[in-house]
Amino acid sequence: MSRWALHSFLDAAVWAEMQSGYVALFARDGRVVEAVATGYADIESRRPMTLDTRFRMASMTKPVTAVAAMLLVEEGRLSLDDPVARYVPRAESLRVAESTQADEQGRIRTLPLERPLLVRDLLTFTAGIGARDDASDLGRVWAERDIYAGEGPLALRVDRILTAPLYEQPGERWRYGWSADVLARVVEVAAGEPFGRFLARRIFEPLGMEKTGFLPPSEARDEIATMYTQDPNGALVRVDAPASDALDWTPGGSGLVSTAGDYMRFALMLWNGGSYDGATILSPETVAEMTRAHVASGVLREEDIEGLGWGLGMAVVVDADETPTTDRDGDFWWSGYYGTTFFVSPSTGLVGVVLAQNQPAPGSSPPYPVYLAQSFAFFGL
Repeated sequence: MSRWALHSFLDAAVWAEMQSGYVALFARDGRVVEAVATGYADIESRRPMTLDTRFRMASMTKPVTAVAAMLLVEEGRLSLDDPVARYVPRAESLRVAESTQADEQGRIRTLPLERPLLVRDLLTFTAGIGARDDASDLGRVWAERDIYAGEGPLALRVDRILTAPLYEQPGERWRYGWSADVLARVVEVAAGEPFGRFLARRIFEPLGMEKTGFLPPSEARDEIATMYTQDPNGALVRVDAPASDALDWTPGGSGLVSTAGDYMRFALMLWNGGSYDGATILSPETVAEMTRAHVASGVLREEDIEGLGWGLGMAVVVDADETPTTDRDGDFWWSGYYGTTFFVSPSTGLVGVVLAQNQPAPGSSPPYPVYLAQSFAFFGL
């Protein structure tokens, strides 16, 4: 499969108005070997996608938060086996739900935790922490405490969600929820400085990620790709204010804005065992620990995806024959809600960052062009 096929595929996806545009970078053995920018960062003004276009990265914030935590672990300021309550006292009174449904009196009965919630549980997403997209009675309780709704700093929002009962005992099963946001609060307490400042000082600045940070004020957003979604007829329509836009706090599970080039530097740091371009963020041993499967199965099974495990802050391929994309065992990756994804394939030396900016419409399919671009890269680069 040639480079021409990769470019043609993404060009065709734009022509078919599947999404407004794409930016993709691929590296092989530490060197960028292909760059694609096609379509529009803003359709109405005909502003083109470029390699410098910034994107809302959504859940691709999570691996960055995990790296921040592991940096503190290396320095002895945090331990994977520390109780979360050491940094977030509200976690001391956590309880776990007996059932996801309320009893006849409308109450959700709870049990005490069998052991404390640990930092390790936050990184492996086995904390029992929920989110807002569950239709059960327990899901309603979590939705009422939506960490992305309301106002207030990270500390206040984390305290609010931890008044809800956990879904499971800590360490029991993988669950996609707000664990990374709680982890961000742990990081800023352990570091003794605001989460956003810590990321900038210890990760972004050393790696030369000059265009990466939390959402800037509206007057400084000209470089960010416009968000689109699909109307009921499938046509692209502009989204003026994505739900994730927030200036009053720094979440750990979403919120970062970056470019393909900046995030590639982060991904190459992981590929290279914690160092890139003269900057050392983590040791090779720590990166190896992050990218092995601590959770061997069940990751994204509710999305009918098999073959994935979970490391510390990102997915790890445990059975490439079962995954829906072109993978190799040991690859690690993660994606964002708005059509962004990155992957690192240690066995092939291929690293990719593929970015789009589309808020999924109700009932819409996953952003297959983003994932298929990965397959083209495996076969053509």
